[in-house]
Amino acid sequence: MSVKHPIISITGSSGAGTTSVKKTFEQIFRRESVNAVYVEGDSFHKYDRMEMRTKMAEEAKLGNKHFSHFSPETNLLEKLEATFKSYSETGNGDIRYYIHDSVDEEAHGYKAGTFTPWKSIPEKTDLLFYEGLHGAVVTGDINVARYADLKIGVVPVINLEWIQKLHRDRSTRGYSTEAVTDTILRRMPDYVNYIVPQFTQTDINFQRVPTVDTSNPFVARWIPTPDESMVVIRFRSPRGIDFPYLLSMIPGSFMSRANSIVIHGAKLDLAMQLILTPMIMQLIDRKRRA
Repeated sequence: MSVKHPIISITGSSGAGTTSVKKTFEQIFRRESVNAVYVEGDSFHKYDRMEMRTKMAEEAKLGNKHFSHFSPETNLLEKLEATFKSYSETGNGDIRYYIHDSVDEEAHGYKAGTFTPWKSIPEKTDLLFYEGLHGAVVTGDINVARYADLKIGVVPVINLEWIQKLHRDRSTRGYSTEAVTDTILRRMPDYVNYIVPQFTQTDINFQRVPTVDTSNPFVARWIPTPDESMVVIRFRSPRGIDFPYLLSMIPGSFMSRANSIVIHGAKLDLAMQLILTPMIMQLIDRKRRA
């Protein structure tokens, strides 16, 4: 953790909705004139798209049917930790970008499925903002979580997470239901061992819970809407959280535990603005006074 060079980390599984949360942070950063450097978890994958396909096929032939992007073996977690450590100490570090699609191709000039070269973080940024799979990972000798000043978990209930992934991968990536199901099954051991434990490290978890039947996510025709959901917001430490204020500002909200508030799904953006803006500004104020 660092006063002069704060780090905000958003962590969640593929299909969890971390990208949507990132958009809320972007709004806050623009409104409050915060100069953030954005770091994507995908950029710390060990293999590019074609290399990963080849490696998966090789591992399958060896009998390993659980080779996935969630594991330490397929990610540069040492490099991620080094980037967090370097930024927290100096405000610098090495980053690169993963090229997802044609939009990224045009923006960065590299082929989809590949990485840009490593480069130094621009000088004089206010904070580092990470969004990806391993923003609070602690495993073996790796401890990424200790360098982040604010850690956010995005954790929809598992059936909803699967529905969101199924719809995203089918609509934007052209995958079949069977192919996405295979991916979910292949990733399950790494999900349990390396993704889930992070949510005990996070300072705040946002967990969306559908209020409609999601018993069989593999045949769900659409994603439950915010109006068909509730969101449980859990604070690791309730100290300093003004729950009476939040309850008065968020219609229909209530406390389910001493450290948890439940809101209507359609109020998530409002809740995030109310909760996260003062936390972000506190980090920036501490930085500017240091």
